[in-house]
Amino acid sequence: MDFTFTEDQLLFQDEVKKFLVNEVTPEKIRALWETETGRSEDLWQAMAGMGLTGLTVPEEFGGMGMNAVDFVLLAQACGFVALPEPLVETVLVAVPLINALPDDAVKFAWLPRIAAGEAKVAVGLSQNLLVADAHIADLLLLQHGDDEIHAVTKSMVQLTHNESIDPSRKLYSVQWTPSSATCVARGDEAKKLIADAINAGALGAAAQALGLTQRMIEISVKYTTDRTQFGKPIGSFQAVKHRLANVAVPLEYAKAVVYRAAYSIANDHPDAALHVSHAKLAASEASLLGAKNGIQVHGAMGYTWEVDMHIFMKKAWALNNTWGDVAFHKNRVADFVLADGARIGAGNTF
Repeated sequence: MDFTFTEDQLLFQDEVKKFLVNEVTPEKIRALWETETGRSEDLWQAMAGMGLTGLTVPEEFGGMGMNAVDFVLLAQACGFVALPEPLVETVLVAVPLINALPDDAVKFAWLPRIAAGEAKVAVGLSQNLLVADAHIADLLLLQHGDDEIHAVTKSMVQLTHNESIDPSRKLYSVQWTPSSATCVARGDEAKKLIADAINAGALGAAAQALGLTQRMIEISVKYTTDRTQFGKPIGSFQAVKHRLANVAVPLEYAKAVVYRAAYSIANDHPDAALHVSHAKLAASEASLLGAKNGIQVHGAMGYTWEVDMHIFMKKAWALNNTWGDVAFHKNRVADFVLADGARIGAGNTF
């Protein structure tokens, strides 16, 4: 298993990150909080123009035909800026789910429009009780029971807004009436699609957590460089250095397992679910520690509305319980580790 990214992948990440850092500033995020949708159509079209919305759309439908390995670094960049748009969910969850549906009519109707930035899709599974960005979705893919997936348009649903700890996350409960006409997958086929979508969503959350952690470290380093006490920057004090170092170390360890999870999904590895859960736990743990220690080195000012730190901290908190909470992912890891004849130890577990 080779985790070395190609020069093109690294260059693409660099260019996308530069674009996002310039276009998605904390000031613009705060401005979006005051709008009706909390979303920017101009930003979405700019990302579509770069090919980002169609990155995993097959070439026959106007996309770039790439996979999770190609996108994981870009998802990390999305986390770095706390992107308040459903790009990660679209590329990693919605598009692969539509492309895997047995109904070709859905693919031909929606994939070209998604690639062109003309349509948005929200995915609602039982693992997430609330559906993110349902209010701007032209199409909703919704789980019904354990073994059905339905495709419904926005005119067929009723939405109730639910507040999130992260003001950038727009969450809705969805009321709708399932019917045979809206069902696009059922039975074992639907169960596999649901499981794959959960894994893809968890990978996206883990990759964003990496970016969020890096950003919180950088914000904290800057603050501790500028803030002085006893005539010295507080960042020169050992106790402060240790707090930030304690975040940097788990971040570096988490990167490898997130990249492995992306590889496993892209190559349909039999242990993909295990690898995803490992990645989600490791990345989320790093981001939560980044939030905690970031607040402390700010002298608790990081929690206040005026400081940018809280934007990234709250998104880290929200993603921690998205696409499977800690208990869900720990149980999946435990099922593997505690199983009779488990393949653990050097050369097996990572």
